[in-house]
Amino acid sequence: MKKAPLLLIILILFFSRISFAQTADEGQFYTSFDGTKIYYEIKGSGYPVILIHGFCGTGEGWKKSIVYTNLLKGGYKVILIDLRGNGQSDKPHTDAAYSDDAEAKDIIGLMTSLNITKYNVVGYSRGSIIASRLLILDNRVNKTVMGGMGDGFTDPHWPRRLHTYATLMGNKRYHEFDDMMKYIHSQGFDIPALAMQQKHQPSTSGAELMKITKPVLIIRGSEDKENGSEVGLQRLIPGSRLSYVPGDHNTASKNNQFSAAVFFFFQS
Repeated sequence: MKKAPLLLIILILFFSRISFAQTADEGQFYTSFDGTKIYYEIKGSGYPVILIHGFCGTGEGWKKSIVYTNLLKGGYKVILIDLRGNGQSDKPHTDAAYSDDAEAKDIIGLMTSLNITKYNVVGYSRGSIIASRLLILDNRVNKTVMGGMGDGFTDPHWPRRLHTYATLMGNKRYHEFDDMMKYIHSQGFDIPALAMQQKHQPSTSGAELMKITKPVLIIRGSEDKENGSEVGLQRLIPGSRLSYVPGDHNTASKNNQFSAAVFFFFQS
């Protein structure tokens, strides 16, 4: 039998590698269950922690927060992800692409592909909503931080979600979102993808939350009045802790106190 030419072998190995993970900047792409490519980055080599960004955010945004730097200094393996429809990840415009816990399934699949058997989660704002789904769907989740979130998302007909979707679709104008829309237009975000994220944003019921047995920390900015009651959310999750830090919804996740609360929770 003739041996394959060395050049051919090199080309086969090269293109086989690309088919599994395409590199971009400092990270890679994971191909999820429906073919959607999800961008992620990993730094550090300790216990895994995934940081989940909020609405109109990206994994890159966490790099501006002290908690990201301190987790790396503290010896954690930090995973950043651009949820589908955001950042460098694919931005499909179909209902099927965002329904049925698609975003949580992206994370679950990514963790499986990385051979991670246990991990912690830090979510902020909408990222906390996705974190709650991971608590329900993935028993590999250990400790979870839910920042910038109250109990509003437990309502499947949450007015804030419905009004945001209507505003993004141009069906009705709610002036409370005027600043948000100005920001979205100024950044050139993919509005149909953002609308789909709101349309199919999951709600975790109180009954589901009451079955959670893993440790949960709820962190709320002292001036944050969005997304419902943090006290109400704490009451729904057995044994959960509630911590307040300085700041409003846009600033609370970036300060030293937020980082310190996360660290104390993970180390306790």
